[in-house]
Amino acid sequence: MNDYAARPEYPAHCDYPAMPALEDAQLLLENGVALLRFCRDDVRNALTGTALVDDIIRVCDWANRTPEVGTLVFTGAGKAFSAGGNVKDMSARAGMFGGEGLDIQDAYRRGIQQMSRAVHTLEVPTIAAVNGPAIGAGLDLACMCDIRIGATTASVAESFVNLGLIPGDGGAWFLPRIVGVQRAAEMTFSGRTVDAEEALAIGLFLDLAPPDQLMARVLAMANRFAAKPRQALRLAKRLLQLGQRAPLADFLDHCAGLQALAHHSAAHQTALAAFLARDN
Repeated sequence: MNDYAARPEYPAHCDYPAMPALEDAQLLLENGVALLRFCRDDVRNALTGTALVDDIIRVCDWANRTPEVGTLVFTGAGKAFSAGGNVKDMSARAGMFGGEGLDIQDAYRRGIQQMSRAVHTLEVPTIAAVNGPAIGAGLDLACMCDIRIGATTASVAESFVNLGLIPGDGGAWFLPRIVGVQRAAEMTFSGRTVDAEEALAIGLFLDLAPPDQLMARVLAMANRFAAKPRQALRLAKRLLQLGQRAPLADFLDHCAGLQALAHHSAAHQTALAAFLARDN
């Protein structure tokens, strides 16, 4: 589906990137909502030993370069959201877990950490529909998203310590920003499994839904976001990210610049006209 012509901020004659070819995931786009579904239920949607990391990176790049995308949803097909690293590969020292220490370091830097950068720097709102267990790097991937909605049967764990490991994908950066430093420390040091109700209580999940209603709930939210002027969505997301690291004075100056751009956009003028028409 192509809705560029219906939105004043996107000229109808523009050419935008084709949807990327994916190996272990499925990508759908409708009404500005992109849905990326992980399709490796045979390994509980593990991020290592599959093509999922590369698929996610490709989709992030495509979404950033495709103005039609208003929201990107991540979810898993089958029983799990993602089991994170493939433990069998770790035991066999296969794939990215093979070689000397420096080899493994480079594999992290050039592999899964590129996924962390790509998801974190997405320019569109992101929602993780956590349909089942999100373990280790699977939890961290969900934490890279702006919003997480969990199935009532979902569970999460920052479980690296159970295998004598640390969150090599950046989880120790993402998790404290969501649940606070103290709670993130407890989860990281214990490696324990957190059920859906607790994940909701500590702010890791924004909401819960029965498994058979999860995608309907998430897509309803995604469609509400995508119905908004998409340039404004992207600018707002940039501000939310910048606000976590910039001093207030610099942040306000940047806000003024982006707001000036927004005031001159066709979408702003269209929204103003629609608002004033409702009042008359």
